[in-house]
Amino acid sequence: MALEGKHSFGSIDDIRVSFIEKKIDEDRKEFLKKLLEHNSFEVIVQEEKRKNEDEPQLYTVGVTDITFNPVIAVYERKLRTFDGHKVTPEFWNQESEKTAPQYWQKK
Repeated sequence: MALEGKHSFGSIDDIRVSFIEKKIDEDRKEFLKKLLEHNSFEVIVQEEKRKNEDEPQLYTVGVTDITFNPVIAVYERKLRTFDGHKVTPEFWNQESEKTAPQYWQKK
């Protein structure tokens, strides 16, 4: 899922959260949860309701810091990867493992 400019917030299990991403799969949920917890955020995950058992399970991920906006955090390079580099939009979107800031070289 791409970074969206809108800062959305609400509640998960009666806890106020800033939503990070909604309706994402298990792999994406685990990646975001580990990355955000590595950056000292308390992460709340909620399973989306399924109409039947054949549909894949989707999740909503949020953080308890109501002021957190993932777009601002990524583009202002405030988040760190697991090896200490700054998170880039490509890293956040799981398009690349590169953390070099040459966004103008995107092909």
